[in-house]
Amino acid sequence: MNAVTEMTAAEPVSGIEIFVPLNKLKKSPKNARKVPHGEAAIEALAASIAHKGLIQNLVIEPEMKGDKPTGAYLVSAGEGRRLAYLLRAKRKQIRKNHPVRCRLDTENDASEISLDENVTRTPMHPADQFERFHELSEAKGWGAEEIGARFGVSGNVVKQRLRLGSVSPKLLEVYREDGLTLDQLMAFAITEDHARQEQVFENLHHNREPWIIRRDMTAGNVPADSRCAVFVGADAYLEAGGNIIRDLFTDDQGGFFEDAGLLDMLATEKLREIAGEVLAEGWKWTEAHIDYPHSHGMRRFYPEPVELSDEDEARLDTLSTEHDELAEGYSSYDEMPEDVAAKLEAVSDEIDTISAKRHAYDANVIAHGGAFVVLRHDGTVRIERGFVRPEDEALADPQPEDEADMIEPNAVANEQDDDAEEDAEEIEDEEAGKPISDSLIRDLSAHRTLALRVALGEQPDMALIALTHTLTAQLFYSYAEAGCLEVRPTVTPLGSHAPGIEDTPLAARANEAHEAWAERMPRDVADLWGFIVALDDGERLALLAHCVSCTVNALRLPWDRKPRTLKTADRLATALRLDMAKDWTPTVGSYLGRITKAHILEAVVDGVSEDAARRIADKKKPEMADAAEQLLAGMGWLPTALRTPEPEAEPVEAEDAEGTAQPSEAEAPNTEAQDGEAVEVETVEDEAAYSIAAE
Repeated sequence: MNAVTEMTAAEPVSGIEIFVPLNKLKKSPKNARKVPHGEAAIEALAASIAHKGLIQNLVIEPEMKGDKPTGAYLVSAGEGRRLAYLLRAKRKQIRKNHPVRCRLDTENDASEISLDENVTRTPMHPADQFERFHELSEAKGWGAEEIGARFGVSGNVVKQRLRLGSVSPKLLEVYREDGLTLDQLMAFAITEDHARQEQVFENLHHNREPWIIRRDMTAGNVPADSRCAVFVGADAYLEAGGNIIRDLFTDDQGGFFEDAGLLDMLATEKLREIAGEVLAEGWKWTEAHIDYPHSHGMRRFYPEPVELSDEDEARLDTLSTEHDELAEGYSSYDEMPEDVAAKLEAVSDEIDTISAKRHAYDANVIAHGGAFVVLRHDGTVRIERGFVRPEDEALADPQPEDEADMIEPNAVANEQDDDAEEDAEEIEDEEAGKPISDSLIRDLSAHRTLALRVALGEQPDMALIALTHTLTAQLFYSYAEAGCLEVRPTVTPLGSHAPGIEDTPLAARANEAHEAWAERMPRDVADLWGFIVALDDGERLALLAHCVSCTVNALRLPWDRKPRTLKTADRLATALRLDMAKDWTPTVGSYLGRITKAHILEAVVDGVSEDAARRIADKKKPEMADAAEQLLAGMGWLPTALRTPEPEAEPVEAEDAEGTAQPSEAEAPNTEAQDGEAVEVETVEDEAAYSIAAE
């Protein structure tokens, strides 16, 4: 320490290297850098000095007071390193008078030295930095945290640099030559598979947006927020040997499950375990599926009303009274004390358990039927019970034998026999008791059918009953032959066109309505006619409305253009005053993440304002979609395909000289099809809608 003191006290000689106590070093007023160093930079320098010592000397000059030195020194170059030493002293890692290696310079201008140090240097190319970090990890065996400590950066930053350093050397070279941006390189770094990276790079066209690269890089993987991934869980997937790809540069919502086949297998196995529990309820069979099997072709039975026991009725009355007393004075669970809320919830659960006993499946249905165990779009399980295979229908729903309907197979005549042949047989054999010929039966039934048509056409109320009966028999019993009207309802499943639609609140409303009617239906389809006749007019119309509603099909399919059908669907929506904003909102998953940036901005302009659109115009597509979702929330904005057309203006009714009012548009015959110009406009609009959907 005496040598240091002697050197600092000696007459300064320019160009020599000396050690100066830290507390004798000061910032030079001639320092060219006016914007101070950032905290992160000082942390990095302090870590570097702590692990590797001082790599570059500080350049100093003596502090003068008049013509005499004060004993202190001004730092012309190396102010950041001085601050790093001070930070270490503050943390008690070194003493305040710790000797710092410096180079004394009294010949050059201090302000020029400061400027030169900050200007005359070439920053290291990021690719070189990424590769060196990767080499440190591979050669030294250091982890991200240890490397971070040696360079004064966080472990996460080191992980990002290591990941970038492990990108295909071919792509790193393209990046060095400015053929890729850093954001694009980050997108490729989502996986360390060099072959995959190079394949995606070769297949890129003019659009090289990072989100497109990420999409292509993970095309065969499963997002962690998908229903199978949520259902199985990351822990179970990893335990089974799966790998989760993590994007270190964006919020990847849990990453991507690399092995889609393994994930499906685990999901199916877990569904089968649940199916086994359902099978223990007494069902003949259960099936586990990730997707609901719409083409099962089975008849479905529903629970039937069951009388509660006297004990259950009494308990239910007691619980209802207790529930009302506990809830009195509170409008929600949030307002209640925790103990009251817990007790009320327990009472509600018991009420639900007892109430569920009011409906139960018939023992025959359970013994010969089964259930499907499937996944909802959010990863929860959906159990659909009461399905009976065609070969088991007779056992699940035994029908009383009707002797009039029993026909020996050998007695069935060929309906295609010539009428002349049958007439000849009638003449040859006129024995008493011979059955009436099929040809005559057909003849008579034709006359009766014609009479029924005319009579039914003259009695609208009875036509309503017959139509309701025919539709109900097919939609609830799968019996097309139960009615005498040749009306065949077609119910198009929507799940294949919009994944997750079956688990939406709107679908739940539709299912609840169907199940509510199903529970009221008679067990035997033969009793259906009497059931419908016994309904009052309002209930009968409600049942018909439900049956008709099941057949609505307003799908816009690019391979099946139906402009007249879709125009009718628009008119139906207008008549119903359909407001899709009540049941649909634009989110990243439902809309914004599946359209172009230009369409996102157009939606924000239309739904919010031009200013709002300008604020997000410079964002990348994923961030833009997220921001647009927040902006459009609660605004009631809808894309064109979901908007209900405004009702056509009705002409003002004017009375003629005899006081007769002119018919309104609704009463007047439809002449729109004769208007060639109007039809042309409709066609153009439909084509435009398809083009938007295709985009």
